[in-house]
Amino acid sequence: MNSIHSMVDLVRNELGVVLSSTLARLLLAALLGGIIGLERQLRHRPAGLRTNLFICFGAAMFTVLSKQLAGVESDSARIAAQIIPGIGFIGAGSILHAKAGVTGLTTAATLFVVAGVGMAAGGGMYWIAVLATVIILASLVVLGRVEAVFSLKMFASSYQVTGRRVDEMLQEVNRIVDSEQLTMQSVHIASVEPDFRIVFSVNCEYEQQKVFSIRLRESPAFASVLSLGSTEHE
Repeated sequence: MNSIHSMVDLVRNELGVVLSSTLARLLLAALLGGIIGLERQLRHRPAGLRTNLFICFGAAMFTVLSKQLAGVESDSARIAAQIIPGIGFIGAGSILHAKAGVTGLTTAATLFVVAGVGMAAGGGMYWIAVLATVIILASLVVLGRVEAVFSLKMFASSYQVTGRRVDEMLQEVNRIVDSEQLTMQSVHIASVEPDFRIVFSVNCEYEQQKVFSIRLRESPAFASVLSLGSTEHE
């Protein structure tokens, strides 16, 4: 009778250790993924808080399941090994190709390393997961500010100009774009009686953006010039 009680207590203790360890790994993964996702959310990126949290948590869960469901030790990483191509597929969907460049590369790379953080947490390598999170946040925040200070980032800036003569306006827009050595992404022309409206985008750095806006407003070819905002290339 005592032996049965001893076996039950042993199983209960072992189960408690496994569950508490698994819970700690999953909670840590959710916390670290959420911290990185919050930074992305505050900067209005497509992959924000929930996306990064779920990817980090999911990578940790699959890592835990990979070992728990393995029949033999040699199969303990079989499920976890499929995380990398799966995240690559998700990351590819966040990359957008435009006429003059590519956007979303930083988002895709962030998802990739966030999955690595989740795998580290799921594998019980807590300090590696925490250290990696600190490095990722430092790279996103500090290096992002350095790029802004030294005008290393490219922006897709959109403008709207109006006037009576559409041919003259197009020639003037092209002249200013060429003189500033910029690249125009898209052009849309609409007729708004009695004027014409041209909406276009250019790729430029922060300082170029200010100079270009001034050049547009100084031109007599346009009745009005409106800046529609900028989108930061990643």
